[in-house]
Amino acid sequence: MENPYAPPQSPVDDVAGPESPSLPGGSEPAFFAVSIAKLVVLSICTLGLYELYWYYRNWRLIKAREKTNILPFWRAFFGYFFCYPFFVRVRDHLRPRPGDAKLAAGLLATCWIVTSLMWRLKDPYWLVSTLSFVFLIPVQLAVNQINEVVAPGHDRNSTFSAWNWMAIFLGGVLFLAAVIGTLAGWG
Repeated sequence: MENPYAPPQSPVDDVAGPESPSLPGGSEPAFFAVSIAKLVVLSICTLGLYELYWYYRNWRLIKAREKTNILPFWRAFFGYFFCYPFFVRVRDHLRPRPGDAKLAAGLLATCWIVTSLMWRLKDPYWLVSTLSFVFLIPVQLAVNQINEVVAPGHDRNSTFSAWNWMAIFLGGVLFLAAVIGTLAGWG
């Protein structure tokens, strides 16, 4: 008689499929794919609003992958409180190879929060807040590496859509007007 409690004798492999998009070879990226250039340009031209969208899209993918009941909109809206947990998820998603530097989640989150809050400073010092995207670049670089492993054929989101161009034009005009107004009134 065969032992019903014995472990299986046949080999078992993880198979990527629609239910597990984060396994290597899956079709869905693990996190929101966007080129660094697009992240920088849209962050500047939208005065940081694109960063909220970036957080929202990332939390939406995390919710789908982890099958949790988190609310991506509110995680993006309250980004100051949820940027660190997001950065940690990116850092811990794939095990780094020996010699790879780990993403400094705490430092990057702190710097992003502090820089983002500088919009409250007096003229012209509030302009420093427009550089908050700098602390998202290492995170997006890690995301792009993860996505390349997880979904090699995914859309890299490096081209600008019509909506992107509209945001660049309108936001860019608004940003330039704010900078000119700030610098004209400062001197």
